[in-house]
Amino acid sequence: MQGKGSFAYAWALDESPEERERGITMTVAVAYFDSKKYHVVVLDSPGHRDFVPNMISGATQADAAVLVIDACTGAFEAGMDTAKGQTREHTQLIRSFGVEQIIVAVNKMDAVEFSKDRFELIKSQLGTFLRSCSFKDACISWIPLSVVGNQNLVAAPSDVRLSSWYRGPHLLDAIDSLQPPARDFSKPLIMPICDVIQSSSQGLVSACGKLEAGALRSGSKVLVLPCGEIGKVRSLECNSQAHAIARAGDNVAVSLSGIDGSHVIAGGVLCHPDFPVAFVKHLELKVLVLDGATPILIGSHLEVHIHHTKEAARVARIISVLDSKTGKVTKKTPRVLTSKQSAVLEVVLNEPVCVEEFANCRALGRAFLRASGRTIAVGIVTRAIEEQED
Repeated sequence: MQGKGSFAYAWALDESPEERERGITMTVAVAYFDSKKYHVVVLDSPGHRDFVPNMISGATQADAAVLVIDACTGAFEAGMDTAKGQTREHTQLIRSFGVEQIIVAVNKMDAVEFSKDRFELIKSQLGTFLRSCSFKDACISWIPLSVVGNQNLVAAPSDVRLSSWYRGPHLLDAIDSLQPPARDFSKPLIMPICDVIQSSSQGLVSACGKLEAGALRSGSKVLVLPCGEIGKVRSLECNSQAHAIARAGDNVAVSLSGIDGSHVIAGGVLCHPDFPVAFVKHLELKVLVLDGATPILIGSHLEVHIHHTKEAARVARIISVLDSKTGKVTKKTPRVLTSKQSAVLEVVLNEPVCVEEFANCRALGRAFLRASGRTIAVGIVTRAIEEQED
């Protein structure tokens, strides 16, 4: 289909006509399945470089990651290219989302005759890069497989070319070996809004997203930001099923009443009425400039991504360069930041966004800086600067 031998298997998740016409995943599709141990929510994120912003928005909700690698000669190498490699960029972003556990699924092993040498080469080269991104060996699983050949997905491989040397888990077992992260059940409610569903016939609006902190139940009152209105939870739906209560970690659709549906927007936040999150456009960030990135200057124009929102911005100040190991200041007020430097800087967004300092809420405190279609820096919000502070 579309000249791509394996694209038929992406068809189920690539739902829009444009995705199916182009043969690439553009938006983040959601699917569910049950393993022996977990009810798994799959966020199928786009791999194409044009749609990395979509990937950032969707994959920030992930607890763990499956990084799919093409084992074909040349394909893996292209993904690791310093200038344009999407494997490199995606890996850096995944770690920056706070994901610590990663399954590396080396696909299309059939195309390389299930070569152990090819698998070990990929494992060696990519493993070095994963460690440079602060992934720990104990949190990395390596799974050789073939989707087309149905090898090592949900059962041990039957092809002797793979089973003769591979004795590890299959993909489904590797997913079951993942450990759930700690959840902030006791903190006040925070739910970044990923998507909004309007029902014009019934006059209802639902905010969709992952509960990052706290809990929700039917009848609860919530503060909807940025509009600042109070809404009432009419009903909750988790994984396409009605629920009376949802807790941190749940992906949920929250049907709201008592609020103008047009005021509920993706990139907004549902929170506890007594604990509103900040809504500002001036931020102090601690960032790491990525390898190969263009230099960052005072006045540089960037695109800043925070949870499900993105906003044009400019660099207002470069406060300091930090030692990457100790975090101590090595230079104050530098004129420029270059690749692999850690630094503190201030950005001013064109419009305010819902945000929190990373120390208070990790999900609302991670920032990604992009320019010219590429992620150039990743970091955290160290200060949300109110207007009176300027």
